[in-house]
Amino acid sequence: MELKLLLLFMVLAAIAAVQIKDLLSSVIAVGAVGLGLSLAFLILKAPDLAITQLVVEILCLIILIRATINKDLPLVRDGRWFFNTASTLLFIALFLIFAYFALPELPRFGQPIMRVAQEYIDKGLVKTGATNIVAAIILDFRSYDTLGEATILFTAVMGVLAVIRRVGRINEK
Repeated sequence: MELKLLLLFMVLAAIAAVQIKDLLSSVIAVGAVGLGLSLAFLILKAPDLAITQLVVEILCLIILIRATINKDLPLVRDGRWFFNTASTLLFIALFLIFAYFALPELPRFGQPIMRVAQEYIDKGLVKTGATNIVAAIILDFRSYDTLGEATILFTAVMGVLAVIRRVGRINEK
């Protein structure tokens, strides 16, 4: 049920991103879609994908906000500071309320919630020979997944560096 509500939220945020005339609000709506996708990965029990999606989404949001901040600021220019402050406080309050209800649902530390996690813990040393179970899982059991995540993060960092570098270079002769 929560996945369907999340997908509905993502569709509505995508429609809002296309329909909003304010460029900065549209960028924020696109960021909401990425945040929804990250939460969907968490619901589907893929925390590694959720973390990667969240990092990439934050980096892309920073790039897009930096690209649009100088072009479109109607809320700041029109003197609507009260709306900005109220919406920020509302978001923080909603985040804290959801965190209050979500954090007690997490499993106790050291108790895996999936069968495969228990097998990693029980047979990790025997199958890999690595004494560090985290390194064994990342580098032996899930190496292709780790390579994909590293590639995504490298690409996102290269994109950020391409956007924030100076546009023109001085030719020295």
